Amino acid sequence: YDRVDDHLLQFAVIVAQTQGKWVFCKHRERDTYEVPGGHREQGEDILAAAKRELREETGAAAFRIEPVCVYSVRGKTRVSQSGEDETFGMLFAAEIYAFEPLHSEIERILITDRLADVDRWTYPQIQPKLLEEVQKRGYLREAFHSPGRAAGALAPAGEIERPAPEVCPGRAFFRPAAGGPGSLSCRSE
Repeated sequence: YDRVDDHLLQFAVIVAQTQGKWVFCKHRERDTYEVPGGHREQGEDILAAAKRELREETGAAAFRIEPVCVYSVRGKTRVSQSGEDETFGMLFAAEIYAFEPLHSEIERILITDRLADVDRWTYPQIQPKLLEEVQKRGYLREAFHSPGRAAGALAPAGEIERPAPEVCPGRAFFRPAAGGPGSLSCRSE
């Protein structure tokens, strides 16, 4: 899709780093790790949802965040019991500069420079693809810099946050595999 109406965006998922290392969270009721994210609340802007989820699930106190693309999940999921429903979310990339103690359903966060350190994903068919999409599009590590400023250098305050685009540069798609669980694939549009 070239356009997704804002009201269709139900989720905000944030691939985050701090000092060049990945940031993942572990929910108290699960023994797996995940990228921060969650449901958009009634009347909440999708960027506001992303900021709230990043704060709640990582303890991020100071951060930069920007939209990457719209993604969709089709098939039976925790949100949709129908194999035909399609749900949409916005994928964000964030660089976290400071943390506060956690006061949420998250038990702990994992900060690592190796994706291989995460041996169990909460959503193994989706999360690795979203991480791949963020890297493929050049976000994080090298991506949070402007021409004339060194990679990793802090941006001026005016560059810290940008609103989610109405027309996204691409989509990540989750499609059920024939006779089996779904899978996620990404493409630029």
